[in-house]
Amino acid sequence: MTMRILGIAGWSGAGKTTLIAKLIPELTRRGISVSTLKHAHHEFDIDTPGKDSYVHRAAGATEVMVASGKRWALMHELRDAPEPDVAELVRHMSPVDLLLIEGFKREPHDKIEIFRNANAKPLLSENDPTYVAILSDGPVPQSKLPIIDLNDTGAIADFVMAHCRLDPTPTA
Repeated sequence: MTMRILGIAGWSGAGKTTLIAKLIPELTRRGISVSTLKHAHHEFDIDTPGKDSYVHRAAGATEVMVASGKRWALMHELRDAPEPDVAELVRHMSPVDLLLIEGFKREPHDKIEIFRNANAKPLLSENDPTYVAILSDGPVPQSKLPIIDLNDTGAIADFVMAHCRLDPTPTA
């Protein structure tokens, strides 16, 4: 299986997570397996103080895996090592048809930009050839990239599948 990778980028508040939450079920309905990789600009913790896994990490473990009959999670502490780039993080992902990457707006993988005129922010895609389309809630005359209606999940899924060369295999 060749895992395709496509980024969803935009300024804070543009609606990246909202879009991904709508796009995943549309793509999976079309028979595409999807995973996501999300960048966080701030320190975050998915563990809870007092839990055994938290105690293991606090004691100095580099990795702690928690497993049950429903899911497993692997937490890796960088312990002052530099933040890994997307290529390194992708190596830890299990293969799927499509990996959607939220954030990482300056990494070298192909990306679609969410752009809202109301946010009064500059286009990320300007002078960056890794951007392949813009999703917007209005016109974007300053761009030569394809513009897709941000609210048309079907059209966005069509573009993603065509760009990533994914074949639909409806499951139901």
